[in-house]
Order: sequence, then C-alpha cells, then structure tokens
Amino acid sequence: MAIMDNQFFEVTAKMVTVEVVDERTGTVFRRELPIDYYENANCLRLQGENLDGSISQLVFYTARGMERLKDLTGHGPDHDNCGNH
Repeated sequence: MAIMDNQFFEVTAKMVTVEVVDERTGTVFRRELPIDYYENANCLRLQGENLDGSISQLVFYTARGMERLKDLTGHGPDHDNCGNH
C-alpha cells in the first residue's frame, strides 16, 4: 500500500477473504483465498493460478481507468488533459 499525504494511492494483498450469504438458508460462508489483490484509482485486479498452474486474472476498470485506457489506445477525445505541460 502506498500512502502519500494520508491518501491511499494503491492497495495490495496476497490473500483475499470472500464472504457470501446463501440465498436459501441465509448461512454466511467465509473463505480465505490465495489471490493477489491490486487496486488503484484506475482498476481492481485479482490474480491467481488456474488448475494447470498458469496465471489467470480478472481486471475491473473504474470510470477513470476506462477513460485513460481510451486515451492510451487513441479512442479518447482529442484534448489535452494536462494543460499543455
């Protein structure tokens, strides 16, 4: 986790806890899973291993992240976000 001026810029972890409530019984199930967690203002990424040991990941982009991705791939608006500096 990187902190600057008491603000979080990114959050990382090697283990996540998943908690679900069964719809039929209302029973709460909680599991700790060996999943790499990474989050910043642009995205949330979950990364782990498949059954064959290869890396698999899910990435969820924020609205800000989608705009930046569009800009990087040339699909964003033609304006300068930095004010020409």
